[in-house]
Amino acid sequence: MPSPDPEPGRLDAPTRTLLLALARCSIAHGLRDGEALPVDPRDYAEPLCAPGAAFVTLHRGGLLRGCIGHLEPIQPLVRDVAENAFAAAFRDPRFPPLRADELAELKISISVLAPAEPVPCATESELLAGLVPGRDGVILEAGRARGTFLPAVWEDLPEPRDFLRHLKRKAGLAIDAWPAALQAWRYRTECFSE
Repeated sequence: MPSPDPEPGRLDAPTRTLLLALARCSIAHGLRDGEALPVDPRDYAEPLCAPGAAFVTLHRGGLLRGCIGHLEPIQPLVRDVAENAFAAAFRDPRFPPLRADELAELKISISVLAPAEPVPCATESELLAGLVPGRDGVILEAGRARGTFLPAVWEDLPEPRDFLRHLKRKAGLAIDAWPAALQAWRYRTECFSE
């Protein structure tokens, strides 16, 4: 699962501002044209044209309105942000597609992921001992079941056992079971918002 994603903290303020503006432009483009803003990575400097993985999270009125992203770099970071912003606004299955009248009230956050690293997890206690609450994002996988929580989720679920049990539920696993094939990874993010 490790990937060549950027290390957190490498994006300067102008780059962060550019990515946030790009995410908003991609959503506005989606409202007009029904697709993500086309992005040519050659128009951007490093680190934006390098492979990267990001999640785009949308809030409206303090409530989650969409969140979509990639755990591994599959394309240049600038394209990943544009496509995930569009997907968060229009393809998150938990919400109806964004309406034009919601755009002005939308708060956009971007989380750029660093490489994920495996965490030993023969037991729930072992996994919990390997996590840093408030800092680690977590990926759980067992067979076809897979889910992740970004580090920001610790704000809503600060107690580690609650965090893990909610993540197991999200992944499609029983919250009181510990599958023998369960694997876990932790990762850090560089998170910034409008």
